[in-house]
Amino acid sequence: MTALVRPAEGRMIGGVCAALARRFGTSATTMRVIFLVSCLLPGPQFLLYLALWFLLPSENSARTAW
Repeated sequence: MTALVRPAEGRMIGGVCAALARRFGTSATTMRVIFLVSCLLPGPQFLLYLALWFLLPSENSARTAW
């Protein structure tokens, strides 16, 4: 597993689904479909996405930190 950072390439909106896909070894498209299907269920999915967008560092900023 890799570090949980939002990638610089392959983003659609914020890069959260791409980051989760990279972390868990799936495709970004699969993770986006899972997210969209989960939005049909009741729960705070959209708020969680926004929180991860805000909290996860970007790959560019993570590189400069090291």
